[in-house]
Amino acid sequence: MATIGVAAERDVVYYPEDRLPWVQTVLLGIQHVMAMFGATVLVPLILGFNVNTVLFFSGVATLVFIGVTGGKIPSYLGSSFSFIGSVLAIQGGAGHNQPLAYAGIVIAGALYFLAGVAVHALGARVIRFFMPPIVTGTVVAVIGLALANAAWGSYAKDLFTATVTTLAAALASVYLRGFARLLPVLIGVIVGYLVALVTPHCAAAAAGCHVNLAPVAAAPWIGHPQFSTPQFSLRAVSLFWFIPIVLIAENTGHIYAISGLMKRDLTGFLGRAFMGDGIGTMLSGLFGGTGETTYAENIGVMGITRVFSIPVYVLAAVVAILLGFIPKFGALVNSVPTSVLGGIELYLFGLIAAIGGKIWVDAGVDFSNRTNLATAAIPLILAASGADIKAGAFEINNLGLGALGAIFLYQVLRPGVVPSAAGAGPEEAAGAPARGRGATP
Repeated sequence: MATIGVAAERDVVYYPEDRLPWVQTVLLGIQHVMAMFGATVLVPLILGFNVNTVLFFSGVATLVFIGVTGGKIPSYLGSSFSFIGSVLAIQGGAGHNQPLAYAGIVIAGALYFLAGVAVHALGARVIRFFMPPIVTGTVVAVIGLALANAAWGSYAKDLFTATVTTLAAALASVYLRGFARLLPVLIGVIVGYLVALVTPHCAAAAAGCHVNLAPVAAAPWIGHPQFSTPQFSLRAVSLFWFIPIVLIAENTGHIYAISGLMKRDLTGFLGRAFMGDGIGTMLSGLFGGTGETTYAENIGVMGITRVFSIPVYVLAAVVAILLGFIPKFGALVNSVPTSVLGGIELYLFGLIAAIGGKIWVDAGVDFSNRTNLATAAIPLILAASGADIKAGAFEINNLGLGALGAIFLYQVLRPGVVPSAAGAGPEEAAGAPARGRGATP
């Protein structure tokens, strides 16, 4: 157990079972809220979900995760970017057919939970068999490519403010240092928002960069989150079944990253982590929230502070839940212009696609092997083409086709995989994305 000291000392580590003074716990908890905030609230803005409800359930899901994992894995759960493509597909436009979208989120959470049960019973080798880096990297890249048109549709609403937003986020991620470097999404949105406020042509209500503050003034300070219910359908199953693949890749990578930071082997908790995230996602979808996932931004904070104390994450979850009861805050977030959202989407969705490639590089995937080449090549084109297959209420869009293609092709062609690529385990998938966000973003 670590000795209480100055958190800035790099050799001091506060483990999950350690306790810090309450003042430090509160400040560190708020810092984790800030780290997850930009990506977590961006997802409901893109999808037309209620921001207060999403914040509320990010806190609830975090508490569920901590409980299911027995307080052994310090993590914060926030909105996953992995759900964006499927939600937009089933909505037919942001803010439409929300009950169907909630149903898809619940279904994905249930499948994720069942995958956790399987991993808990069988061990991590089941991940090694079905999801080597060539498959996980391809599925992640598929998500980024499939969302390209949605990003440009918002970006094109006002090229100036969108470009400013994109550049601000990219510059922040490269040139800032310390904790600020972990907040490129939040910084990009704030800079774009402020520029939209002072840019003359954005004053017109019809402008894609217009900031409408009237709902902010009308919203009360105190109120409860807006809860909604799902409407289940076969289409929800067909559009959301593959999302747990990405969530498993994300969560596996995050747990290995935390294991490395703490110098503790947490692989025995992989199944429980998947189950906790699955339950949190189901609860969120049942009442109008987004799908949940662990956040790399918060893991970055752990790396800086060396603090893994569970009460810090409990405090962060409580703060997020309390933010859910401030409607004026949600209205302010909803006032972010479409073009600013487009600017940050261009950056994030491109980042997701690139991280798929990073998974291949980190795992040393050999693309001179024709199995690996085919496993990646065909799904990427399916995603980029906007391919979509419908049969009555059943539909598989470009995201689902890309994910299914990667899994199917690898299993059919795997006899041609050289041993080094075939034997790649979840440790080598640790480069899986945060957003997915997803992800986050």
